[in-house]
Amino acid sequence: MKWIVGLGNPGTNYAGTRHNVGFMVVDELAKRWGISVSQSKFKALIGEGNVQGTKVFLIKPMTYMNLSGESVRAFLDFYKGDIEDGLILYDDLDTEVGRIRLRYQGSSGGHNGIKSLIQHLGTQSFNRVRIGISRPQPGMNIADYVLSTFPKGEQELLAKMVEDAADAVEFSLKAEFEQTMAKFNR
Repeated sequence: MKWIVGLGNPGTNYAGTRHNVGFMVVDELAKRWGISVSQSKFKALIGEGNVQGTKVFLIKPMTYMNLSGESVRAFLDFYKGDIEDGLILYDDLDTEVGRIRLRYQGSSGGHNGIKSLIQHLGTQSFNRVRIGISRPQPGMNIADYVLSTFPKGEQELLAKMVEDAADAVEFSLKAEFEQTMAKFNR
């Protein structure tokens, strides 16, 4: 069993924002794999399917970003899931728009969703795909920035980045995470 969590905020007013790129990648995977992410369980929207012979769960926590760990912990407790079988997709200020960066451990880097996951999972060691949103211009409030949409000039980079992240997730279903990192960390 593999489980993939896209971090974001629920509701149409957050759709398309920088903070919701994790949701965007889960939506891309759902489309590719024909999985409906519509079952409401564990304070999340969940979809389940079989991909390349592997049982896969797609998860979009509906707790709002800062409480994402609650949803993931409830899912893992119910399914007796292993942390090593998971992959967290989220926005990253320290990665430039258009790029993704894979890691298997690390601090939250100030990201409240990751902070919540670390708290609820009891470890900083879990597979993750950091999706680049770049840093705001000096003087711009970070909260306002992450809740803003991507401007027209970044739409192509966003589409490519979502595709790259989805490709990395697909590759990781059949490869060790270190192989996936070697292939997709450019």
